[in-house]
Amino acid sequence: MASPEEIQQELDSVEYELQAIELQISELHERQVELNSTKNRLKKKLKQATEQSPSAGTSTAQAVDLQSFVKKDFPWSKKVQKNLDEIFHLSAFRPLQLQTINITMSGKDVFLVMPTGGGKSLCYQLPAVSSEGFTLVIAPLVSLMEDQLMYLERLGISAATLNASSTKEHNKWVLNAMLEKSSEFKLLYVTPEKIAKSKMFMSKLEKAYHAGRLTRIAVDEVHCCSQWGHDFRPDYKVLGILKRQFPNVPLIGLTATATSNILKDCQKILCVENPLTLTASFNRPNLYYEVRDKPSSTEDFTEDIAKLITGRYKDQSGIIYCFSQKDSEYVAVNLQKMGIRAKHYHANMEAADKSDVHRNWTDNKIQVVVATVAFGMGIDKPDVRFIIHHSLSKSMENYYQESGRAGRDDKKADCILYYSFTDIFKVSAMVVMENVGQQKLYQMVSFCQDKERCRRVQIAQHFDEVWDSKDCNQMCDNCRHDNAFIIVNIANHAKDLVKILEQAHSLDEKLTPLKLIDSWLGKGISKLRVLSVAPPGLNRVQIEAVIAHLLVQQYFREDFSFTPYTTISYIKLGPKAGLLKNDKHTIMMRMKKDSTTKDPVKSPKLSSGDKNSAEVKKERGDRKRPLSDDSRMPKKVKKEVV
Repeated sequence: MASPEEIQQELDSVEYELQAIELQISELHERQVELNSTKNRLKKKLKQATEQSPSAGTSTAQAVDLQSFVKKDFPWSKKVQKNLDEIFHLSAFRPLQLQTINITMSGKDVFLVMPTGGGKSLCYQLPAVSSEGFTLVIAPLVSLMEDQLMYLERLGISAATLNASSTKEHNKWVLNAMLEKSSEFKLLYVTPEKIAKSKMFMSKLEKAYHAGRLTRIAVDEVHCCSQWGHDFRPDYKVLGILKRQFPNVPLIGLTATATSNILKDCQKILCVENPLTLTASFNRPNLYYEVRDKPSSTEDFTEDIAKLITGRYKDQSGIIYCFSQKDSEYVAVNLQKMGIRAKHYHANMEAADKSDVHRNWTDNKIQVVVATVAFGMGIDKPDVRFIIHHSLSKSMENYYQESGRAGRDDKKADCILYYSFTDIFKVSAMVVMENVGQQKLYQMVSFCQDKERCRRVQIAQHFDEVWDSKDCNQMCDNCRHDNAFIIVNIANHAKDLVKILEQAHSLDEKLTPLKLIDSWLGKGISKLRVLSVAPPGLNRVQIEAVIAHLLVQQYFREDFSFTPYTTISYIKLGPKAGLLKNDKHTIMMRMKKDSTTKDPVKSPKLSSGDKNSAEVKKERGDRKRPLSDDSRMPKKVKKEVV
């Protein structure tokens, strides 16, 4: 008869296997939901294509309505075309612009999802100059409003903004112009805080509405309404008052980055019932996407960027996005020392200084703006040839929007993102308070770590769009370069790391990511090392990639400690860590070969329960991801154990 210990051991084994099966069922269910969503979306596209629908992103129910808005025989059509030619100096509309303009001119509510640089602003600026009265534009950033005002001023269009830096004389002029029927005043830009906090402004707005002067409401960066969006702004939640107070005024919501769920949330918050929705493709064919490993030395990194700017981008305009205000100032100063016309830009600068930087960059007196995300939404300089991310973006939405500020003239432009392991935890500490902040960050980490799949395929997948990598035309680093990869089972490495974390926990010690690496390499504090854990046969980049993969795949998780001055990230065991107690559990990962090392990657041998390469491929078939993690098998790889 078996002993209690043997029975317990067998029971534990069964429980771990059940956990693995439950996890597989959960992942299969997620995959089923994804496939059903893709299936339904493709059915809609097929039907719309058959009906020659003007929009690839609208529902079938809207197709007939939208078809009627492609025409150019509306009462306002001649005036719109004339203003397009004579005021905006444009000869033709971009995709979805004409439909959007006709919808809002007809007095209907509309939501427009269009990539950065696709021409969203024209969809409310042109109707504004083609209509009586004025259009109220709600925008999240002062820099966005100033950019728009500079552009409109050059076109001779009367527009204004009300913000904290406005003088009393300016405020008085604007408030009077809102009510004067003879005024040529066409666009008024305000932040959502103005709607939320100024009773005087709301009073004037109500009078303008009753006088027939308030013609249209445009909510730019409408995704800021939703707490599930990547740039949630609490004051956007009060904007529902506008449709409640001014029900007969059409509203147009515009964004470059919003999923269908976020749009539904925005419609509810803004009190808009049954708006027409148009969605353009995410793709910007002229943008080249590249992810680079960030040099570990700050000096080497700055020099690397400087060589790009003085070489490939000599005398060309660009933006460098930095993680912090301190970083933006440091980088700008060092670039200036190297003879580059660079200036920093961040939220804590004086309003006049920010305006000077913005205007001088627009007029090409400054070549590079080194900025935080405070500089960005809606920036409409057409000849930006490069966007450099000095560190990791906090989400795919942010990255897509920030990189999309390049190449608005439809000429080729580069989007280069520098990625490092340590940046994960800097950004994570910043987004820890956001509802889905870490989830979005880890999606960005997966994007950076994936050195095989087309960048456009990854972006399309995130925005629920189907994309064929053949259409990339080698306009991303992964499609342009034939990278060599191996498929590795990192389960044994994960088990070693679990031992280190468990020992630290038993000693009531917390491990930062860097301390975890030191312990794994047999360095650092002796009590944090585990005698049975040998240093891995990996280089530093591979070690960091393994830990990042285990973090993204939930074998590990982050835990945070808050001090008066900073937020510290620690590594703890995650919800999947228990699966590693099953000897048969595998964690497959793509790993880039290290061409700089002479010796091949070394590691413990596969356990008897591990599968060989053929078995793994047979089990996975054509699925996009295996049962045990989110990676895909590359087309041509060598399978090794590390």
